[in-house]
Amino acid sequence: MQQAIDIGALPTFDGATVVILRSKWYADIVDSLHAKCVEVLRAKGVDNIVTHTLPGSLEFAYAANEVVETNPDVDAIVCLGVVLKGDTYHFEMIIDECVRGLGEVSRRARVPIINEVLPVTELAHAEARAADDEFNKGIEAAAAAIEIIHWRRQIKE
Repeated sequence: MQQAIDIGALPTFDGATVVILRSKWYADIVDSLHAKCVEVLRAKGVDNIVTHTLPGSLEFAYAANEVVETNPDVDAIVCLGVVLKGDTYHFEMIIDECVRGLGEVSRRARVPIINEVLPVTELAHAEARAADDEFNKGIEAAAAAIEIIHWRRQIKE
């Protein structure tokens, strides 16, 4: 059952840096996820949003590592993509390595990484999750980034 995020209940803060990594695959779907994500981030005070388009989702862990190595002030990284299951095990390899790699980078670098890579068996499933409505997963990604940045800032005080 889908639940809409109450954007009004999210914390607002002054300044934050969020890097968005997006896959070039299924660009129309990723565009919609990205647009909603950026809209919510800006509404809640994230003033520095940097977006990088990558060849695919497998490259996210490498790119996230490069981001944290070159920009130690990044508050969070959001990954947006779609991986469609085909007739081979390629789908499983991509998703498994993407999740494992992002977790490894996040823990090592101590930077939250929000994974909104949609593993789907039909493009219609991804399209539904990227629709122009309150259930768009880009909203969920932004909300997770905002909440974890807020939480991290509280424990650092």
